[in-house]
Amino acid sequence: MSPATAAAIAFCALVVLFAAFWAWQLRSANAGMIDPIWAFSLGAIAVFYGVVSEGDPLARVLVAAGGGIWGARLGWHLWRRNAGKPEDPRYHRFREQWGAQAGRKMFWFLEFQTFISMVLSLAFAVPAWRAERPSAAWALMAVLIWLASIVGEAAADSQLRRFIADPANKGTVCRVGLWRYSRHPNYFFECLHWVAYIALAMGSPWVWLTLLPPVLMAWLLLKLSGVPMLEAHLIHSRPGYADYMRDTSALIPWPPRRG
Repeated sequence: MSPATAAAIAFCALVVLFAAFWAWQLRSANAGMIDPIWAFSLGAIAVFYGVVSEGDPLARVLVAAGGGIWGARLGWHLWRRNAGKPEDPRYHRFREQWGAQAGRKMFWFLEFQTFISMVLSLAFAVPAWRAERPSAAWALMAVLIWLASIVGEAAADSQLRRFIADPANKGTVCRVGLWRYSRHPNYFFECLHWVAYIALAMGSPWVWLTLLPPVLMAWLLLKLSGVPMLEAHLIHSRPGYADYMRDTSALIPWPPRRG
């Protein structure tokens, strides 16, 4: 199957999926469940590309396994975090700001994520359709980066989940494990995940396209829907968070500042 045909199928599937979710959230009033659905669907695209592409078999396997496992792990984590819980403050804030137009605006907000997913899926498409096998060195580099990102993000998520689950920590700031060195270590490793496909695409004439996903993800997390909205909520709901912001790196894990 050609990359254009596969991308068109993936795009149409996302449009239908997100429209169906929009209809569901009209009744549930909880748009936060789009987060796990987004992760599951993007991981499914990686598997789909790996299966239908006509590129090198090794690259296809690495794309399908890498993207599929990433999407399944992140999707399951987000599902456990959001299912049965009140709506994520980010989406609740949108709903309040939009007022009577919330239904229509939420539809287009969700469908806009289709375009974001398609840009991110370039990370899967380029290596999946590369004709020549990646060198052993670059393939190994891709696997090592992927492993570091998956293990690091899973560790950060687990540390935060255990911290929040302890009643003694209610209303306090998490500074345990990776959270001592970064205010958002999960976001750092999420960005790192997309770098793995740059290594896997090295040698392809289209490798430059794989630069877009990690740049887009970093921009989304640092400038749009990640850090700014989350920290605007936390600085008012967590005593000591302002001090945490002054002492601790926003993204890249780094020793905290002293004094």
